[in-house]
Amino acid sequence: MIDEKKLVILTEGAKYDVSCSSSGSRRKNKYGEIGNACFAGICHSYTQDGRCISLLKMLMSNDCIYDCKYCINRATNDVARATATPDEICELVISFYRRNYIEGLFLSSAIVKSPNHTMEMLYLTAYKLRKNYHFNGYIHLKGIPGADSALIEAAGLIVDRMSFNIELPSETSLKLLAPQKNKTAIVSPMKTLALDKYYESPYKRRRDFLPAGQTTQMIIGASPESDAHILKLTEYMYSYYRLKRVYYSSYIPTNFETSLLPYSPAPKIREHRLYQADWLLRYYGFTADEITGKDGNLSLEYDPKCAWAIRHMELFPVEVNTAPLDMLLRVPGIGVRTASRILIARKHAKLDFDALKRLRVVLKRAMHFITCGGKFIGSKSEYDLSRLLAGGDGQNMTQLSMFEFDTALSALNGEL
Repeated sequence: MIDEKKLVILTEGAKYDVSCSSSGSRRKNKYGEIGNACFAGICHSYTQDGRCISLLKMLMSNDCIYDCKYCINRATNDVARATATPDEICELVISFYRRNYIEGLFLSSAIVKSPNHTMEMLYLTAYKLRKNYHFNGYIHLKGIPGADSALIEAAGLIVDRMSFNIELPSETSLKLLAPQKNKTAIVSPMKTLALDKYYESPYKRRRDFLPAGQTTQMIIGASPESDAHILKLTEYMYSYYRLKRVYYSSYIPTNFETSLLPYSPAPKIREHRLYQADWLLRYYGFTADEITGKDGNLSLEYDPKCAWAIRHMELFPVEVNTAPLDMLLRVPGIGVRTASRILIARKHAKLDFDALKRLRVVLKRAMHFITCGGKFIGSKSEYDLSRLLAGGDGQNMTQLSMFEFDTALSALNGEL
């Protein structure tokens, strides 16, 4: 069994990787095996039936041969080093699972000896978990750029999800801050995992090959790229690499010996706004060019959907009883599910503002952009509207409350 000191080092080193949450896997429990990957989500995430389930998140090793300037585990950094064997990790996972601590594993690693050696050890760990320890739960494996494609494909057949982290939004920044890495080595396996052959026989529509797909992660604020640049790259990867998610990680200073990196962490609100914009790209029909402002960055005062609406007041207000779905989705305070409810409800009766409340429309935002039966109750002043959507004059802004229903619902389901 892995010793406690080694475990602390390897779990601490993994905390900077955020690209692990909803599993999306349909892997079912099998007779005589341990574990059951959940379709709805994992890794301290709430499933659709209300359960909170957890994931062991750790590195196989933090003894890295690369010297990426932003990374805590870079070769030149003076930190305690540790490496776990495949059997140590397998025994830990099974032990924690039997104690009901976890329901799955997120396994990453620094580059030990070479990309191929590291990928081989990661694959061997996943293989032993499946075949020797009969673990049938959720496994998310961090892929190693530059490793042989045969190893990557073999891993894809036994794990639920893989991620190859793009890390920095431009090739220029990658060369400057992580000179031992290159864009091709990161992008090539992402392209490989998106090939049509993996969506068809013999893999039976991803039932066997990466049933939860692939993800990636970008560090925000370590390099000077604008939000527009980041979102254009995100949009491209969703379109061509069949990604399930792009994760954004605010830069945290770990290296004060170079002038190439900021000395202050990136503001968390910027990361939050990027996640909101990402939601608009995936579910609301927005494009990256529409979301960002003239300076190429997202507003930190209010969410990107409200910012877009304020910039396009000539399109509002819209009549909720007749507006098409694509326009309803652009109204602040109306989410994807709420818009669907409106389409169904207005077939049977003319909707008023009380009806919209019952349909869970966030009226304190939506009322400025809609009419009900021709009636308008919002503000037409762009100045007043900006203050209202940004939370007044900024002096009375408060933390999101879990006990205010409309706010809590919007925060939990991601609707804008």
